[in-house]
Amino acid sequence: MSWIVAKEKRPASTAANVPAVPKPSSSVMLVSPTNQLLLLHRVQRSSAFPSAHVFPGGNLSSFHEVIPSEQDVGRHNDGYAYRLAAIRETFEESGILLARKKGTPPGGPLLKLSEAEIEDGRKAVHGDKIKFEEWLDQKGGVAEIESLVPFTRWITPPNVPKRFTTQMYVYMLPLNSDAVGHDAEVTVHNPTHDGGIEHTAAAFDDCADWLKRGKSGEIIIYPPQMYLIGHLAEHLTGPGNYGAQRDSLKSFLASSTTGRSNHATSSINWADKVISPVGRGVHKASGKQILSLEGSGPELRGSGRAGDFDRVVLVKGTKAGPRNVEVVWRDDVAEDLKSAVMAPKDVKAKL
Repeated sequence: MSWIVAKEKRPASTAANVPAVPKPSSSVMLVSPTNQLLLLHRVQRSSAFPSAHVFPGGNLSSFHEVIPSEQDVGRHNDGYAYRLAAIRETFEESGILLARKKGTPPGGPLLKLSEAEIEDGRKAVHGDKIKFEEWLDQKGGVAEIESLVPFTRWITPPNVPKRFTTQMYVYMLPLNSDAVGHDAEVTVHNPTHDGGIEHTAAAFDDCADWLKRGKSGEIIIYPPQMYLIGHLAEHLTGPGNYGAQRDSLKSFLASSTTGRSNHATSSINWADKVISPVGRGVHKASGKQILSLEGSGPELRGSGRAGDFDRVVLVKGTKAGPRNVEVVWRDDVAEDLKSAVMAPKDVKAKL
């Protein structure tokens, strides 16, 4: 059973049942010049999200980044190490290098390297043969950390053995000046999988198509990804005015109002939201489990940070992973939630 669909259990107050410390990780929602989204198909033997379609990303590495300690107040905050890891992992897993030439401003043209340089670099960085920033410096580049837009953090619930504190980002590859449809020339490296080490495929597609495939159960997409793709799909709507779509998404990500109720979580901006999903019962009409998203987990209890009260996730849990995931408004399942457990203690009417 996935950590995302695990039911809430309060750990016993014994050393053996102390929740595992979440490992710092980061992921990138990479948007193409025609506003399609990149997902990677993980290998079946993977220890995390096996066979699922995921965003590029992974754990921070002590070889490449300075990992915040367990006592560091910044361990669950956006920061340089998280951003660098997001760009490094995207490079290792997809071959797309989010870097610019040294001396050029953020958001400018990406550094162009040959396919051979890219592949050699991926192997060297993934194999810890050279630090990512050192390799970049040798190629005359710097990581494009300033162009990453933070979009929620997710912390694995405490009753699961393997836990993560994952910073999510959006990165929009530069628009082509003449891009009017999906057949427009793309001036960045095409995504490629990592040779089957962690992934078997890497592809861009419309957000709406990813959602449709995930909701139908054709592919496995975990609740955090479905939740975030759903938000992107409201703005990145397909062929059309790509610049206007991006402007709409940027305004949404910068909004200080994130829900439709007066609940305290509706005023926590997207960059500061922390979500630790908890099972709340069964949706009678579909038989799916209901996951609430308002809690932030024990690590941030009392911090004033929390998730999303107004939306919940419906998911069918299977041994192979979550299926038929959909995000709905809490109001739509209010009757089913009446008999469910109370909201997490770290989420009050006023934070």
